[in-house]
Amino acid sequence: MKKKILIVDDDPRNIFALKLTLKARGYQIESSTMAQEAIEILKRDADFHVVLMDMMMPEMDGYEAIRIIRNTPSVSHIPVIAVTAQAMPEDRQKCLDAGAQDYVSKPIDVDLLITAIEKLL
Repeated sequence: MKKKILIVDDDPRNIFALKLTLKARGYQIESSTMAQEAIEILKRDADFHVVLMDMMMPEMDGYEAIRIIRNTPSVSHIPVIAVTAQAMPEDRQKCLDAGAQDYVSKPIDVDLLITAIEKLL
């Protein structure tokens, strides 16, 4: 059974690149460009193994989305990896404090991302 990953990013180019990379490694991928939509996807299908959450998105940012995921019993168990272009030391802790299990910065180092995903699986 393929492991399911939900990619949440407001930039379709990032989604496209991540989809290609992760599908080539055998993962089943779904995506959303909006955090609220991603939460609804998770509520309909809680069988995702990991969520890759962009932290800087319009309307609802990744921090708020992660907090909602953590406070929704049916999906609170799903690991979240925060993905952000911010690279300040305090950003990592801010993501972890919001409820992310791990953090990767953009531009994404694919090997580090795969390691983070596999660690959570």
